[in-house]
Order: sequence, then C-alpha cells, then structure tokens
Amino acid sequence: MKINKLINTGLMYLGKPYVFNAPPFQTASFDCSSFIQFIFKENGIDLPRNSREQFKAGKRVPFLQIKRGDLLFFTTKKRRKRNGIEKIGHVTLYLGNGQMLHTSREEKKVAITPLNEYWLRRFVGARRVIK
Repeated sequence: MKINKLINTGLMYLGKPYVFNAPPFQTASFDCSSFIQFIFKENGIDLPRNSREQFKAGKRVPFLQIKRGDLLFFTTKKRRKRNGIEKIGHVTLYLGNGQMLHTSREEKKVAITPLNEYWLRRFVGARRVIK
C-alpha cells in the first residue's frame, strides 16, 4: 500500500536534524515542508516546497475524517494573526492513532509527536494527497 511505503520512507529519517529553510531534496537536515516534499518525492509524488503551497495540493479533509497519510497543517506564533493560507506555518504527516511524523523547531529533529491539545489549538486544515 502506498501510504505504508510513504510512512516507512519518513520513519527512515527519524532523528535527522531540523534546520529552518533546509535545502530541498537532500537528507542532511530538513524543515517541516522540505521533509514532507522529500518523502512524497521519494514515493513518486511531486509537492511544492513550502507548507502554504502544499496546502493547495490534494483534497481538503474535515478533521474528523483524517486518516494515515494525510497532511495536517498548523499555524505558528508568527502567523496566527494572518488570514487564509498565510496562517499556515507548519505541516506534518498523520500516522493514525493520534500520532504525527514531522520535524520542527520544538523537537529539533524528525520525530513522532502526539496530536495533542497544543497542536489541536493550532490546527488550520488537512489535505489528502494519496487516495
């Protein structure tokens, strides 16, 4: 199944360092959107470089219908007062069972993080790129 392959690709990079604005298509370090772009590209799916553009990909999914492999988008302290897709400052890959795979300033590396109250308060939307 394509979603399992995508997730397994992402899991291979657990612990890789977070670097803001990391260059695309390399594995020495990632930021949130370069990580998502890379693991999708490794599985034959082209996505744009930044999280706001990635939010335009695929199909919108209501929060209560998110599934493994969906992209979850969040706002950040710097962006929370902006409007529309300009609010988006972070993207993760949903693993199911309330877990996300991503890299961020908080973890400083590729990590699995619970989709907890901290993240739920910052949730902007979800997209399904893989059917």
